Amino acid sequence: MKPSIRKTVFAGVAGLSLAGTVAGCAPSAQRPATQETEPTAAASASAAATGSSAGSAAGYKDGTYSADGNYRSPNGTETVGVQLTLASGAVSAVEITEHPSNPNTRKFQGQFAGGIADQVVGKSLDEINVSKVAGSSLTSGGFNQAVEAIKAQAL
Repeated sequence: MKPSIRKTVFAGVAGLSLAGTVAGCAPSAQRPATQETEPTAAASASAAATGSSAGSAAGYKDGTYSADGNYRSPNGTETVGVQLTLASGAVSAVEITEHPSNPNTRKFQGQFAGGIADQVVGKSLDEINVSKVAGSSLTSGGFNQAVEAIKAQAL
């Protein structure tokens, strides 16, 4: 075999090996990545609102509201609990109730819970639409779904 052909064959084999390695590290092809970041269709809105009858500029009543949101992860459907306190038309406090189904979900929901206040406190309810928080990108789908349920409660 000529040296140039040997180099070409070697380069081709190396390229295929690299492609196989990268493919092994890629997310599962069972569903498109865009579906993983979207919340599931059915919201698990829960808990009632408590608070004053004073309304905000956007029409939302001040008070504390809670809802659960669902999202899809590689492990299946996950749930995250959200509690928002509204005062004078803005979010004054946020609490996350973690509902992990496995250690990986626990890790990401914990990271999300630790970083969400910086993203939402001080903003109006209509301004809230988070994506990636503290390294957790999928939990935000459930959070945003819960915020939509809270909007309905606070009207």
